[in-house]
Amino acid sequence: MARPAVAEIDLDSIRANFRLAASLAPGSNTLAVVKADAYGHGATRVAHSLAAETGAFAVASIEEALTLRQAGLTHPILLLEGFFEASELAIIPREGFWAVVHNQEQLEQIADAALSGPLTVWLKVDTGMHRLGFAPDQAVTAYRRLQSLPQVARVVVMSHLANADLQAAEGISVANQIERIPAELRAPDVETSVANSAGLLDHEPARQAWQRPGIMLYGASPLEKDSPHSRRLQAAMTLKSRVIATRWVEPGEQVGYGARFVATQRCRIGTVAMGYADGYPRQAIEGTPVLVDGQRTRLAGRVSMDMLTVDLTHLPDAGTGSEVELWGKCLSANEVAACCDTIAYHLFTGITQRVPRVYRGG
Repeated sequence: MARPAVAEIDLDSIRANFRLAASLAPGSNTLAVVKADAYGHGATRVAHSLAAETGAFAVASIEEALTLRQAGLTHPILLLEGFFEASELAIIPREGFWAVVHNQEQLEQIADAALSGPLTVWLKVDTGMHRLGFAPDQAVTAYRRLQSLPQVARVVVMSHLANADLQAAEGISVANQIERIPAELRAPDVETSVANSAGLLDHEPARQAWQRPGIMLYGASPLEKDSPHSRRLQAAMTLKSRVIATRWVEPGEQVGYGARFVATQRCRIGTVAMGYADGYPRQAIEGTPVLVDGQRTRLAGRVSMDMLTVDLTHLPDAGTGSEVELWGKCLSANEVAACCDTIAYHLFTGITQRVPRVYRGG
């Protein structure tokens, strides 16, 4: 018998979410972001399921890209953080990878390299995120230099949106970020990429030559407030387990570590095989929602390494063996994340390897 904790991954939903992303920018290109093991969903399985849908993938690093190659994926793969060492430049053209260039050192390393073939480069412009990228007043010079190099066959101009998920005008706006890209680099003959998931879902001006959906492929909206498009997303990961024990707790008795939950009335507690060693957040507050046999209830007590406890008092038919959904098709990961002071990205990528991924569809 196996421990019942499992993450069910619906590949049909991932494909449906990709098709939604592509439909929002018809006539342009949409790559699939599968970094961080496809946000915890399994990069090779997800990439194979999208192979007929997309012309390219994107990952964070060359190690992630090589994993896809070893799994038989032949698409171009964009390295979103570029290359970390000049030695990677021998691998990038050989494997058909595309590289982000976000600083002068990378540019000079390309200029000094003897390559087996010319590169496709994505020039990153810092328009307000202030993590990576050339300042706008340096970007045109960098673009022209890259175009002049025999080591470079093609240049795509990209930036990354800082606040596209926010409803209120806080910080720099999407429109202002786009305007910070120099006019020469927004010319019709220049390929550009601005839209992440939030930009694609809620900001039409961000939909340009290339779209880069990430979290939306996995069915979670990054938006502060849902939009008509985000409501069409289908949850791809359903984190499940089962009740493995029940007991009655009398008034004044505690449940779990630290006496966070103390019964105020006689209540029935179910113990679930799921804990922070599986990736369920320890910081989940009292009352975080869960579903037991499809019925809504709540955490009761602190999450332990291998177990958590839920209130079954109002669910008389629930008992040992009852199915528990921690998030997924019927319980939004965003709702659970809000109870954990985090985001759905963190929930998905935090599921550990001891939780089997079981794939449906595809």
